[in-house]
Amino acid sequence: MRVRQATAEDLDAVIHVGVTTWRATYPPITGEAYVEEGIAKWWIPDAVLPGIGAGTVLVAEVEDRVVAMASYSVFEDHLMLWKLYVLPDSQGSGAGSALLSEVIARAGDLPVRLTHLVGNDRAHAVYEKLGFVESATVPSPIDDGPEEIVMERSAG
Repeated sequence: MRVRQATAEDLDAVIHVGVTTWRATYPPITGEAYVEEGIAKWWIPDAVLPGIGAGTVLVAEVEDRVVAMASYSVFEDHLMLWKLYVLPDSQGSGAGSALLSEVIARAGDLPVRLTHLVGNDRAHAVYEKLGFVESATVPSPIDDGPEEIVMERSAG
């Protein structure tokens, strides 16, 4: 497995990871309407390309196939992990952990913060195993969506 910075040539693969993972993971937690609204908002070229252009989107690939992606940026006083998704058939392969390790390394002296949907117990367990601690609950960015749990990992 190789982790690297995404390029514009990865756009379709990054979107594929996001859309496929959202459709496989979120309907039981959020319902179909939330999933489709989220895809239309966050998994389109206009939403993904700026991060790729800024160098803040990473991909994990196996045999030249992108199987996972992460996007992050410095936000206020921390590094914010905005997205971390692994194709369903690659979950458990270490791709997500490899991406998260690279994001943490890029954070330097900043703490790393992320959110996940209330009800996504699998994500919560993975993040806890990697040293993240729950710090707050915030409203959904999509009307009528579930709340999000904020988790943080100290710098270093």
